[in-house]
Amino acid sequence: MLLDRAGERALLEQLLADVQSGESRALVVRGEAGIGKTALLEHVLGSAAGCRVVRTSGVEAEMEFAFAALNQVCAPVLDHLAHLPAPQRAALGTAFGLRIGSPPDRFMVGLAVLGLFAEVAREQPLVCVVDDAQWLDTASAQVLGFVARRLRAESIGMIFAVRDAGDEHAVPELVGLPEMHVPGLPDHDARTLVVSAHPGPVDAQVLDRVIAESRGNPLALLELPRGFTPVEIGSGFGRFGPAALPDRIAESFRRQFSTLSPMTQRVLLIAAAEPVGDPVLVWRASDRAGIGLDTDRAAREASAELVEFGSRVRFRHPLLRSAIYEAAAPEARRQAHRALAEVTDPATDPDRRAWHRAQATAGTDEDVAAELEQCADRSQARGGPAAAAAFFERAADLTPDAGRRGKRLLAAAFAEHVAGMADAALRLLALAEASPLSALERAQADRLRARVAFTVKHGREAPALLLKAAVRLEALDVRLARETYMEALQAAWFAAHLATGPDVHDLSAAARAALAPDGSQSSSDLLLQGLVVRYTDGYPAGAPLLKRALEVVLDEDPSADIGLRWHWFASITSMDLWEYAAFDALTSRFVETARASGALAPLPMALTHRALLKVFSGDLASAGGLLEEFEAARDGMGVHDMPYAALLLAVWRGQEQQAAALVETATAEATRRGEGTGMIAASWAEALLCNSLGRFQQALSAARRATEPHQEMGLMTWCSLVELVTAAAGAGQVDAAVDALARLSGIARASGTDWALGLRARCRAMVSDAGAAESHYREAVERLGRTHIRGELARTHLHYGIWLRRQGRRGDAREELQTAHAMFTGMDMRAFAVLAARELSTIGESARARAQSGSGQLTVQEAQVVRLVRDGLSNAEIAARLFISPRTVEWHLSKIFSKLGVTSRRQL
Repeated sequence: MLLDRAGERALLEQLLADVQSGESRALVVRGEAGIGKTALLEHVLGSAAGCRVVRTSGVEAEMEFAFAALNQVCAPVLDHLAHLPAPQRAALGTAFGLRIGSPPDRFMVGLAVLGLFAEVAREQPLVCVVDDAQWLDTASAQVLGFVARRLRAESIGMIFAVRDAGDEHAVPELVGLPEMHVPGLPDHDARTLVVSAHPGPVDAQVLDRVIAESRGNPLALLELPRGFTPVEIGSGFGRFGPAALPDRIAESFRRQFSTLSPMTQRVLLIAAAEPVGDPVLVWRASDRAGIGLDTDRAAREASAELVEFGSRVRFRHPLLRSAIYEAAAPEARRQAHRALAEVTDPATDPDRRAWHRAQATAGTDEDVAAELEQCADRSQARGGPAAAAAFFERAADLTPDAGRRGKRLLAAAFAEHVAGMADAALRLLALAEASPLSALERAQADRLRARVAFTVKHGREAPALLLKAAVRLEALDVRLARETYMEALQAAWFAAHLATGPDVHDLSAAARAALAPDGSQSSSDLLLQGLVVRYTDGYPAGAPLLKRALEVVLDEDPSADIGLRWHWFASITSMDLWEYAAFDALTSRFVETARASGALAPLPMALTHRALLKVFSGDLASAGGLLEEFEAARDGMGVHDMPYAALLLAVWRGQEQQAAALVETATAEATRRGEGTGMIAASWAEALLCNSLGRFQQALSAARRATEPHQEMGLMTWCSLVELVTAAAGAGQVDAAVDALARLSGIARASGTDWALGLRARCRAMVSDAGAAESHYREAVERLGRTHIRGELARTHLHYGIWLRRQGRRGDAREELQTAHAMFTGMDMRAFAVLAARELSTIGESARARAQSGSGQLTVQEAQVVRLVRDGLSNAEIAARLFISPRTVEWHLSKIFSKLGVTSRRQL
């Protein structure tokens, strides 16, 4: 029975009612071991009338098997797999070993499971229950957490029971989901439970102590007295040790286990060592071990009090399973695993067979180690790097040859890095480096150490570590060396002036020796060569080479050499060169390739670059949609990329408080991570914001901070120099403006694009005398008017209008300022629009009002759905784009139709 769980039951029943009414909900039920979480889940299942139910429990012994728990959840509903888009269907099939293919991106698997659940819920509401979630394998936890965060309106409920880990999060993948903490029972209910479970005499002092030390924990209340004889319970001679509550419960289980016959103990040990609860496998292993429990009625009855042998083997409590396993002698455990390995089919379940063989091995065994290595390869192919790491590490433990052991430890470290486990990767890397590795393997270890450092913090140490690896690799694998130099440049670009070792100039000089010979260069080779020349010989020398590299990148297939790996560098380079057409094409392809390939890890950066392009072109609405997708991707993946696009978008929209908060956050985070580029970007954004508000002295201070590092960072440098000229001119500090213009002019001339030369012309106008200024303003308007850079064109009209007003030419000023105001208003650039309106008011003019569209009624995500419908995407494609289910897209569309008074997609 459930005692004093009215509040918890009411919350769970409300969740079910919401799901049955068409909404979706997720809930994490937290509490210590034995507090009654499983009983509450059983209550949910008993109340889920009319719902389709899928369930699983995390199993500690299964944590090394990628997607093991997810497979159990999805297996009953895989008949709906055909309804999923092909990339999602392929990813899920590969993850479950149903097909052979490239390792699936785990977030594509997440989208597939979300879509699968939504399809099932079309027929009837779906309730997914996961008990002992702290023991989920990493891949399953990531996917299920991803799905739970993306639920909206599918009629899906997801409930996770997690053992409390104190201040730590036992399942980081579920952090942020709604939680319900399950407390202990109050004393009067605790007494009722103990008395009902132990109808014999109970000494009052023993009862008081059980209640006090159990702290209302139902399992403790039931199990602690079972560890004593009736005489001890009735007379008060039973004693409780000082161990923590879970340990005391486990000790009670061990006492009960110790009273069983040796034959029964051996059977239960085999059941405890078999992770999936397959009764046929347990009985076959028992027969193989020469145990005949079925012939011993007393033993059968005794074991039935602890374990239920039905369609599945179910222990009375998960702690009982672990208590039985831990109580056994090491040799007894090995015998149990040996028997299980012998009866596990190597064709249908090779990984568990290998794992049992490994657990049955004392010492080293190359045959078993090689079998585990094959398991690791299969796990990597299914997209389970954490499981692969566990197999590689156990294989290394069993490897007799020191050199081969080091190689397997290195492979385990690489897998942990891919899984995002930086500390584990470094631990395994240290063990590998203590082994006799080859020269190439040592260079690869250096590279891995650097990549881990770069992943943890985008700065400081990573450039020097990658340089060390690249130099080592030059004599061993020049292609890998060039890739490593490119990674080092990437790290140095992020670190900027905060790098503790070599900067981009030092790395470029070192990379010269590894450049591919002319005529045999791939697109990535050309890109590396251009970057090397650009940072050693200067921007004018590097610009032609980089433009040639971009042409080759744009001409080749997106899946070719440049791939997703260096697309971000190609995009940055196009911005560096002020090449809008290349910038547009590369960012569009970057996003589409990331989406289509299922490799969603690069997607946040791809979306950031694309949003930057939309901001520069004045399409803030599209930039906002991309930012919404960025936030969805970042939330689902648990990544922490710097919010560059959000910061710039807030500035151009004139959202002063939000922008200021983002500047502060970005600066602090960049400082912590050693990411100098982030500090430069935050200062640039602050300067732009202050210039839009007419606070030129504050803008000047921010722009100086952004331009003090004289290492030319491309986009970050020239944008900041533009703001520095603008702020210095506005503050009357002409010398500072002239100095910044000199730096800007050299880069702009080498670029030669209308974007670059238009901005240079505007800046020249700001520091010129009255005789020359007008021609520069006209040049700026003409050049920028030929580009898609609408925001800067509007700013040019604004500054030209201000200059004309100061020259006393009110009629000409009115035309320029009205043009600027109309452009700013149309692009929703509010601070600049206010500035233009204020300038108009000084000449006795009012800004012309602009009619507002009805789209202001829509939420951000609704507006994004509208844009994607406009672009011709289907509901399934929109769902994949926004990391939601097709059912949620339908829900959004119904609300949109109602708000806008339309009845069809065509009208929309």
